[in-house]
Amino acid sequence: MRIALPHTLGKDEVRTRLHTRLGDASGKASELIGGMAQVETAWTDEDHLTMTVSAMGFTIPSHVTLEESQVLFDVDIPAGLGFARGMIEGMIREKGEKLLA
Repeated sequence: MRIALPHTLGKDEVRTRLHTRLGDASGKASELIGGMAQVETAWTDEDHLTMTVSAMGFTIPSHVTLEESQVLFDVDIPAGLGFARGMIEGMIREKGEKLLA
């Protein structure tokens, strides 16, 4: 699934905000899901971030690409979570917009 979050911040400002605000991603994910969740993030270069969320027996890998006017989230939803696709997309949009605000 691909989710685009448009912005007017420019790539450098988005990168700065993500570096600053992704510090406690695991703790934030646990609060969001209401249980134990683990989030692993790694910058592969200055414009690409890999993020893996593990919770409730599922692992959801994703790739984040910073562009000048949007942030793209490419999320690999496991077959067993197909029913939650809309909820996952909504959560990414809501939390992504907060990260960029």
